[in-house]
Amino acid sequence: MERVSAVLKDPRLKAETQARERRDQLRKILYSGFDFSEMAKRSLGSQWRRLSPQEQGEFVQLFTDLIERAYIDRIESYRNETFRYPKEKLDGSFAEVESRIVAQKGEEYTLLYKLQLAGSEWKVYDVVIENISLVNNYRSQFNRIIAGSSYQELVQRMKAKQVNLAEGSK
Repeated sequence: MERVSAVLKDPRLKAETQARERRDQLRKILYSGFDFSEMAKRSLGSQWRRLSPQEQGEFVQLFTDLIERAYIDRIESYRNETFRYPKEKLDGSFAEVESRIVAQKGEEYTLLYKLQLAGSEWKVYDVVIENISLVNNYRSQFNRIIAGSSYQELVQRMKAKQVNLAEGSK
């Protein structure tokens, strides 16, 4: 979060003309700390094992794009919030880091980052925001779509959302 905060406070990146550079820097920070493959796998649940390696790769890319856009948009909305880290819990190759975001008006939000050791680095595989798991939330949405129609329908909806978001940012 310190690296994110430094990017957001950098005066040369504040201008709207620098949005692409700012987002590129935020994206690098996200990619260095998040395990999007693991998040995608957990979000798809049991359906994951039924996919070919090629389908898994496509899903990871679609999921990563979805999370990246949502997370970066949210991060860019931060303005002078303070971040605290009151608690950490380590259990072998898994860890949880509780963070608190304190907004300017005093509101406080709790985020719990769930991490696992990937090689020699800790990577986030889930974010629990105010007791709502990002992975579980997506899993229930994805399962509902798959149960109501098919995995292919889920992929089509994700691709359509990707196109809509891309057109909206132009």
